[in-house]
Amino acid sequence: MVRTPPLARRAPIVAATVIAGVLAVGGCGGGATASSGTSNVASQVGTVTFEAGSRPAAPAFSGTTLTGASFSFASDKGSVVVINWWGSWCSDCRQEAPALTALAKKYQVKGVKFLGIDIADSAANAEAYMHTFGITYPSLNDPGDTIALDFRATVPTQAVPFTLVIDRRGHIAGRVIGQDTYSGLGAILANVTGGSA
Repeated sequence: MVRTPPLARRAPIVAATVIAGVLAVGGCGGGATASSGTSNVASQVGTVTFEAGSRPAAPAFSGTTLTGASFSFASDKGSVVVINWWGSWCSDCRQEAPALTALAKKYQVKGVKFLGIDIADSAANAEAYMHTFGITYPSLNDPGDTIALDFRATVPTQAVPFTLVIDRRGHIAGRVIGQDTYSGLGAILANVTGGSA
């Protein structure tokens, strides 16, 4: 079940650039309608790619990892980055975790970086989740949804899980609302990196 983050309950999200239909997400695999400059991927509902030249720029953001280290998105400039919003309490997050772990390992050799953003969670539960699923890439602790707010004018986060793929120029190349699959997210990464899924 896709869970709406606390941010969506606290304040309305006003977007300057919104894909048609993105705001109408009701549950897991909520429908998204492709608009000009976007297309659906791998028949996975809720998965949209942005064509080169129509990709919104990802905002700069920073935070603290679950291990207490400082992180700045600017440090990943020039890399393809996968950003995944998750919570240990989220059943769809638990179901997609093995695919994310496998894709992170597969694309590490191509310089693709993965970053988790853990929301509405305790440190102990988040650490247990990452250990259980063998997640070695960093996750930021974002209990106040401040990073989601940073994206409100580009591609607003709609629910958890929620994933964005950022290209090497720092633009959003793909978005998944709901549970990632190996084939769906892999297709976006293959397209952005110029490889095969």
